[in-house]
Parts: sequence; structure tokens; C-alpha cells
Amino acid sequence: MGRVMLRSWVRALAWLVAPTLLLGCASTSDREFDPRDPLEPFNRATFRFNMDFDKAFVRPIAAGYRKVTPEPVDRSITNFFNNLADVTSAVNNVLQFKMSRAGSDVGRLFINSTIGVLGFIDVASNVGLPSYKEDFGQTLGYWGLEPGAYLVAPLLGPTSMRDAIGRGGDLFTDPLLGLRPHQVRWGLVGVRAIDQRADLLKATEILEGSTLDPYSFVRDAYLQRRQALVYDGHPPQDQSPQDFWDEVKF
Repeated sequence: MGRVMLRSWVRALAWLVAPTLLLGCASTSDREFDPRDPLEPFNRATFRFNMDFDKAFVRPIAAGYRKVTPEPVDRSITNFFNNLADVTSAVNNVLQFKMSRAGSDVGRLFINSTIGVLGFIDVASNVGLPSYKEDFGQTLGYWGLEPGAYLVAPLLGPTSMRDAIGRGGDLFTDPLLGLRPHQVRWGLVGVRAIDQRADLLKATEILEGSTLDPYSFVRDAYLQRRQALVYDGHPPQDQSPQDFWDEVKF
């Protein structure tokens, strides 16, 4: 009986998934195959889902947040979460033996957490301590791990196999995930997500105003930017990231 039910579920799943994959294959048959993106049919389907979900739910919330939040307050909130991100950056700079950068991250964290009132004011940048924002995906790339296949994760957006693994490592150094009670923790995680999405509203306008294929545009910009970050802005063969991400300060 159990085997019969299992076969029924597998058959039903196949009927649901097959049309999406077939449509994806048909839509990519006329385009040149990109070896960086062997999962393109799946990625395109996920990309469309993410865009629809964002348009229906996330973007309106982010736009409302931006509308009711004064610019100085919005900047202070962004500074607060950027200050927390310096913890992960410091750890990864140590793992890459970039000790001067790690020292800068620690200095930023100390100055902004004290003089900068828990990071709401970015004092460190004003005194000449740059922000590096290294993550575990960059650390894996630094030690020679190739990015692997490009991947669009449901709700999370563009990544790669290497960066997906790196995101798991980032969780261990995220100060928010150690907070108690859990209502405070997930409340701050939610505010951070909304704040980050609000900062990308301009990116959405650029993307929708482009005559290019939005999926390919995001994929190429993401992969080139990540390549540049792994090599600290000096990737092999003089590759450089798209101005798209730099313009929106992502």
C-alpha cells in the first residue's frame, strides 16, 4: 500500500514539474548555452516566481517602509545592520589571512558600536576605516573553490553553488541569530530584510526599465560582481563587475 501511494505521489509530482522544465527547455533552445548556468530552465522558473512574489508582497512592504521612514532614520537603520555584518567580515578576513582588513573590521565594529551608538552612526567611515564586507562565499573562492553552477534560490534570489554553501557559514557568525527571545531575533531579521529590499527599489526600476532579458541581466551582473569581490576588485583577465550593482550600492 505504501509503495502504491509513493508511486502516485511521484507520478503527480512529475506531471507538475515536467511542463515547467519542458517550457524552460523550449525557451532556452534558441539561445546559446551558458556553461555557468546548466540549471537555466529551473532557474528561470524560480526567477519568475521570485519576481511575482516580490511584486505582490515584498516590494509593496519595502515601498511603504521607504515612504514612512525619514531618510536619516533609514540610513541609521542600514548603518546598524552594516555594523553587525562587520562581525562576519572580520572572521572571513582572518580566514583569508587578510589581517590588516580584519583589523579594520574590528576597529569599525568597536568605534561604531561605542561612539556610533550601537552602529546607528557610521563614525568609522568618517575616520578612514573602510568597509570590506567579506563573506564565507568569498572565503571559499579565495581558497580556490570554483563558483559552480549558477542558482536562483526560491525567495533568496541569485547565488551559486559555492555561495549557497557560504551562506550556511554566514549563519554561524550572524549576531542576530544568537539573540533571545526569538521574537526579538526574528523581528530584527525581518526589519533587516525589509531595509535591504527598500535599498534595492532603485535596482528594480533599472531592471524593469531595461530592454535586455531581465534574467540574463541579473545573472551576468551577479556572477561578475562576485568574481570581482573574490579577487578584491582585480579579477583575472581584467574582468570587472557590471555598473548595475555599484550604482544601487548593493
